[in-house]
Amino acid sequence: MKPADSTPLKKVVLTGPESTGKTFLSKILAEQFNTTWVEEYGRAYCEKVGQDLTALDFAHIAGGQLYLEDEAAKKANKVLICDTDLIVTEVWAEIYKVPCPDWIVEINHQRHYDHWLLLSPDVPWERDSVRQYQEIRNWHFQRLHDELSKRQLPFTVISGNYKERIEMSKKLVGEVIRDS
Repeated sequence: MKPADSTPLKKVVLTGPESTGKTFLSKILAEQFNTTWVEEYGRAYCEKVGQDLTALDFAHIAGGQLYLEDEAAKKANKVLICDTDLIVTEVWAEIYKVPCPDWIVEINHQRHYDHWLLLSPDVPWERDSVRQYQEIRNWHFQRLHDELSKRQLPFTVISGNYKERIEMSKKLVGEVIRDS
């Protein structure tokens, strides 16, 4: 539940290339701060329909992500943990060489988040039913880094083993909440 003191809800996004621990950390952070987290809609979408994606698929993914985020925000306690955002959707369209619908780019620039945790690809790759871009992890990381920097968005690079990632992420989310 949202806090009774009407403190504005903070939003923290976990972003980064495939297999860097975003979902793992999202769950841990939500539990640590007694709040909700938003799963990555694009993953569920690709598991259902495959990965031969078009601009229309990216529109579905973006719309689904926004819906999940807005619904989770209603139940969040002080902070909402987001396991992706539309910057990621825009970059994935680039990876798939598909034109990203203009409305995604526009909303992407309008949505407010308080901090991004950019996860470095310095942990071992783990294959699953959706992941297929191991060879571009470093490029993907740099592309997200460049985009966050270009937009002058507040972000912190999270690296190291999983224990280090957990500790650094907990500390940063705690700081975001305290900066209310």
